[in-house]
Amino acid sequence: MTSQVLRRWQKLSGKPFGKLLFSIGVGRMARYTGTIRPRVQELRPGYARIRMQDRAAVRNHLQSVHAIALMNLAEVTSGLAMLAGMPDDARAIITNLAIEYKKKARGTLEAECTTTPPASNEKREYLLEAIVRDTSGEEVARATARWLVGPR
Repeated sequence: MTSQVLRRWQKLSGKPFGKLLFSIGVGRMARYTGTIRPRVQELRPGYARIRMQDRAAVRNHLQSVHAIALMNLAEVTSGLAMLAGMPDDARAIITNLAIEYKKKARGTLEAECTTTPPASNEKREYLLEAIVRDTSGEEVARATARWLVGPR
């Protein structure tokens, strides 16, 4: 069964401006996430790849992308990877998020997460990893997210 999130992605992603509209919708559903203006590049069950542009609003005093903006990007990436593969009768909530910063992040960034999505709504924790890279492909951060899945 295809999740509601994935059905919306499949409906929009192939149309002109569809990926942008889907991404804006994600930002409106999770308002704080919307502050980083995530742009979904690819989404399938258990996989998400999301891009974030470097701009003044996400920078710190060191002229690099702020640590919390990177954390936000990692969270939405792991969340969409999980939600895209979940059954419709399940829900998920993040219970822990840890991140290791590898180097100053500058320029356009892309986060990626791959996981095995839950097959049922059985109450269980899942540990996901999201990796954030810069345009050269160099890893700038690695996050570990713990998601609790259970019945709606």
